[in-house]
Amino acid sequence: MIKIKKLHHSAYRCKDTSDTKKFYVDFLGLKLTKAFIINTTKTKRKTRVLHSFYGLNDGSAIAFFEDPNTFFEFKNQRDFDLHIAFEVTMNDLVFYLEKAKKIGIESRGISDHGFIKSVYFRDPNGYVIELSAPADHHKQQTIKDINKVLKEWELSK
Repeated sequence: MIKIKKLHHSAYRCKDTSDTKKFYVDFLGLKLTKAFIINTTKTKRKTRVLHSFYGLNDGSAIAFFEDPNTFFEFKNQRDFDLHIAFEVTMNDLVFYLEKAKKIGIESRGISDHGFIKSVYFRDPNGYVIELSAPADHHKQQTIKDINKVLKEWELSK
């Protein structure tokens, strides 16, 4: 029995909270739900970090740490290495793609993956953000089908 209820938040480093907020609030339309400073008095370790949260409709959030005093290698991530995917409707998928093109946000798509259609953007921190719309008619994979794919992969390495 799974005891984990849902994803509460997933957190990433950010270069600048202001630029990050512009992307997630102004472009994607998420709501800034919380921000606080984590410092030495709270953690008993030498630190000063801004932690901000952007809420989704299901109550989960994507969060960021701005930590200008600790080195972090920001790079344009490759979607096969790291990406963050959010679900939208097909109409919204088209809306965001057109909006991104108008305001100059790096984007690509619409990609048809069979079970979803996706559009990809790059946020100000170099992360790939995927917006996905579920396909209308897609057959769910059974655990038998999934295990077959995994076995095929293992044998092909």
